[in-house]
Amino acid sequence: MNRAAATVAAGLACAMLTQGVHAAASTTAHDIGDVQQAADSVAQVDGVVGVIGEAYYDGRRIGRGSAGSRLIGGQGGKVPSDARYRAWSQTKQMTATVLLQLVKEGKLGVDDTLGKVLPITVGQDLVERAGEITIRQLLHHRSGVPDYNGPGSTDLRPFDDLTTRHTWTELAKISRGTPRTSEPDARYAYSNTNYILLGAIIEKLTGNTLAEEFERRLFTPLRMTRTYLPTRPDQGIKGPHGHGYYPRPDGTLRDVDRINPTTMWAAGGVISTARDLTTFHRALAQGRLLPANLRDLVEYPDHKGSVCGGTVGLFTGSGPGGNAVTFTSADGRLQLAVDVTTSTRAQPTLRPAIFQAAEDVLCPDR
Repeated sequence: MNRAAATVAAGLACAMLTQGVHAAASTTAHDIGDVQQAADSVAQVDGVVGVIGEAYYDGRRIGRGSAGSRLIGGQGGKVPSDARYRAWSQTKQMTATVLLQLVKEGKLGVDDTLGKVLPITVGQDLVERAGEITIRQLLHHRSGVPDYNGPGSTDLRPFDDLTTRHTWTELAKISRGTPRTSEPDARYAYSNTNYILLGAIIEKLTGNTLAEEFERRLFTPLRMTRTYLPTRPDQGIKGPHGHGYYPRPDGTLRDVDRINPTTMWAAGGVISTARDLTTFHRALAQGRLLPANLRDLVEYPDHKGSVCGGTVGLFTGSGPGGNAVTFTSADGRLQLAVDVTTSTRAQPTLRPAIFQAAEDVLCPDR
């Protein structure tokens, strides 16, 4: 792999998971705003192609909306609100959950070192300081391991390659060629490589692929029947869905509906729906996947960005041409999942618009 492969996940934004205050939200199933109106407002942001959103209370859909279009320029009709879309870095919470289930089962400890659990990282010099970095540091982006995709890249060639299956060791080697961001545990520095390594640990300890473990531990028991982790480089989004676009260096737009999912894998590869993502986050919030002491380790880097006065937190993920956000009350009962497809690189007004839409839907009386 050449250096350009370091950008295979270009545009994968730092997905921030934040948790609201621990008091349960008092909102009832009927106290929400208009989801369609909220979707219409987000669709007015420059560079937005399509918006879908669904609100849930105790797992029952109580609102839905779709605005914009499936394809750029108003083409292709509206996207069904229950369409599949890329979860992007919300995948990380799934990877962390499965990893911590293995901790619960006694297969490893959160303070074990990467070198101990995954000796190949030392033996083949795949990760600098692997003998010092702990599982906890990987979970919380405090390992100092650099991001394999590199910051600010615009090279889309790796996305166009739908034939090469990128392995975790290849991605780790790319990361190894980049200077470390800090000493282990010195500071928070977001890196997709952390979760690529956690995915590799899951496969080593279980003897199964990450996709199989997601199915066995999450998708099947939670009945997330429309969610999957692509495993082939040419595998895309099944069924009707929105298309995102990304500007090439010359300004022309690339339809990034078809990108190589093996470049994201455990860090951002899952494809899901509003119903399935809210199902996962509700189960996590309500303690059905992990005991409280381990659930609190599922990538909570800070507490910025919660809405409705802190009673609702969020799980975000983004990548080339797309943004996916799931808002969940602290008790897991009230939720809103939003997916936005875009055609621009810089989107300074999009995040505030999505936050305002969540406020309008989930706490309309504020």
